[in-house]
Amino acid sequence: MISKRIIPCLDIRNGRVVKGVNFEGVRDVADPVEMAKFYNDAGADELVFYDITASVEGRALFAGLLRDVAAQVFIPLTVGGGINTLDDFDRVLKCGADKVSVNSGAIRDPSLIGRAAKKYGDQCVVLSMDIKRVDGRFHLFAKGGREDTGIDALDWAKRGVESGAGELVVNSIDTDGVRQGFDLELLDAIAARCKVPIIASGGAGCKEDFARLFAHEGMDAGLAASIFHLKQLLIPDLKRYLRLCGVEVRL
Repeated sequence: MISKRIIPCLDIRNGRVVKGVNFEGVRDVADPVEMAKFYNDAGADELVFYDITASVEGRALFAGLLRDVAAQVFIPLTVGGGINTLDDFDRVLKCGADKVSVNSGAIRDPSLIGRAAKKYGDQCVVLSMDIKRVDGRFHLFAKGGREDTGIDALDWAKRGVESGAGELVVNSIDTDGVRQGFDLELLDAIAARCKVPIIASGGAGCKEDFARLFAHEGMDAGLAASIFHLKQLLIPDLKRYLRLCGVEVRL
């Protein structure tokens, strides 16, 4: 049985870890280098580093900060923010990333997914999607959740996987930071169309939320931020609880 993964997420703005609710009201939380080391030592299975304003500001990701973070972790590191070209993939991989997350850049140029998969391998290409309900449909949002593309998110996920994305990060804007549980309706809809690993993001508020998530078929990982950052739930405690629930995790 493949172990389920617990993944903290570092949302970076102006060189600091920040967190908001429904992608708004962002507040300062911590130093990313110190937090990366903490999660590496705490038993996180992977770490995600998002430069959340790179795309909307039209700039490259903070490479120096990424190198400092990468130096602190010995677990897989996924990096995203301002990824628009193969050169951007190359740059962040050389800074220490193991996988590259593409979002707005793929919306602008869908061919980027396939070209990156061909050059670096499917396992390196992570398609991250910011999704929100609009008039009863799941819409894909761009630029850090600021812009409604009008694209059907379920169709986009399927297209991304067919193009070569080896993994999906499904960010629910509706549940982000609310701590009322993962968006299982959305996640089930994605899993029904896509047979690649799915990382669920947005809504974790307690250990039971992770147990409910992993009871659903196709869920490979649970990603969270504030509940881990504020130490309201410690990763070792979560993993022990999940193991008692019959969920296979790496202790």
